[in-house]
Amino acid sequence: MAKFSDSRVFGIVLLLLMISAPQSLFAVKYIVTNTVPNHPGGQRFNQEIGVPYTLQQMGVINNFIWNLFNQSTDAQRKMVPVLNVYITELDDGAMAETGGDNIYVSAKSAIQSFPPGKARIGFTSLMYHEMTHIFQWSGNGTAPGGLTEGIADYVMVKSKINFESRPSPGAGEKWDEGYGVTERFLEYCDSLRPGFTVTLNNKMRYVYSNNYFLELLGKPVDQVWKEYKAKYGNVPASDSLFKI
Repeated sequence: MAKFSDSRVFGIVLLLLMISAPQSLFAVKYIVTNTVPNHPGGQRFNQEIGVPYTLQQMGVINNFIWNLFNQSTDAQRKMVPVLNVYITELDDGAMAETGGDNIYVSAKSAIQSFPPGKARIGFTSLMYHEMTHIFQWSGNGTAPGGLTEGIADYVMVKSKINFESRPSPGAGEKWDEGYGVTERFLEYCDSLRPGFTVTLNNKMRYVYSNNYFLELLGKPVDQVWKEYKAKYGNVPASDSLFKI
């Protein structure tokens, strides 16, 4: 029987660890800033959510998104060196917005509006949606806004942290209406081809085309939508998860 020195055994173990480790050479830096600590919503953030919890959840959500999108290497991922979250006040009344590698969460429209005892779950659900916007592909801005919003809701639903009710299957007037309407349609597309939504997101790295539906499902997107509506009936759209 061959004998191995301690140094050789260590080298083999180290090699195995390197092979099995995720192929990532960088880590996203997370920063959370409450810019309105005296606002009722800012005070509630400090009391019921907090910076430490937010930082911990950002790491969890980031990894969830990468895993869901089958992005295990740096080459497959959008490079985001630093991700900032600002608790602030938004003039347009939105619950949250993204700009660059920044997320802006409204102290009033979001945090202050969550029901008693639901601040953390509401905030976490919102963060799944917003962080998806940071890490998803959008075809360099060529993808329909409703589609990227639908994918953000899709990730939130897959997380199983759903703060608000979802539209019924078949709801909406058009496939790229956005939010819960498009999220339900994407689930239907997944039923036709498992993994469709993830594949679609990854194909949108550089550019978006409606032809991706034809390529992946064998039918134009308008035909897929027509068949989807026929299956579930013309259901009126109800409130989506987060209109942001």
